[in-house]
Amino acid sequence: MAASTRSQVISLYKVMLKESSRFPSYNYRTYALRRVRDAFRANREVEDPKAVERLMDEGEQMLALIQRQV
Repeated sequence: MAASTRSQVISLYKVMLKESSRFPSYNYRTYALRRVRDAFRANREVEDPKAVERLMDEGEQMLALIQRQV
């Protein structure tokens, strides 16, 4: 993975964690945080640029969903 792509992934991860921690309900908050962490851990070893791009798009869609619900 290129350095710029890696920094984009890390940035997306941090923003998703930050936004997930804004849920007022403890249960929703812990669930969202766990889902974000698990999703990023599950795809940690992905090296294919097209797969990384697809996962980034999915992550950005999930971020938009989280931001709408908070």
